[in-house]
Amino acid sequence: MKLSLCGLVLAGSLLSGCALVPGFGPAPIDAYEISAPMPPTEGRRLSRTQILVPEPAALRLLDGEDLVIRTADGAVQLLGGARWSDRLPKLVQARMIEAYQDSGRFGGVGRPGDGLAIDYQIILDIRAFEIKLGPGRDQAWVEINARVLNDRNGIVRASRDFTATEPVAGSGAQVFVAALNRAFQSVAGEIVGWSAGVM
Repeated sequence: MKLSLCGLVLAGSLLSGCALVPGFGPAPIDAYEISAPMPPTEGRRLSRTQILVPEPAALRLLDGEDLVIRTADGAVQLLGGARWSDRLPKLVQARMIEAYQDSGRFGGVGRPGDGLAIDYQIILDIRAFEIKLGPGRDQAWVEINARVLNDRNGIVRASRDFTATEPVAGSGAQVFVAALNRAFQSVAGEIVGWSAGVM
């Protein structure tokens, strides 16, 4: 009796561990992040200005954790075996807040619910965040529209599209993410400098 019970326990342990054995269970998925740009060494400083960075808007294709690939004929694919570590708009929001904070130009930077007395909101719309496969060369393409909204009167001070492309040297998730990260850093750095100049 004891032997059969031990055998059942051992069999259960082996079955529960099948997902950890190569060839059993779902394939592992690698999660990736983007990073904030290096802070600028100079620029206009607004030490009494406090800004709010809400979560950016995005179409459903970009409002998730999938890495988007656009083929040469315009078809859209989602990269298998890899994803963002969170929804892309939340990642962009977090890294933009970090970029504004690291710049040292503003008196305060926060997200909704932080309780800051806000002077301006930075309204972002993610238009593109993808790898474009082309007949000539593959490239990462990031496009974000930014608006500077006066929080006290609801007037948009300025609006502008920011676009950056980066060549993709090779293939695979790590290469794609690295190129997308470089393109995002370029766009994010431009947005911080531009928005400080129009407030």
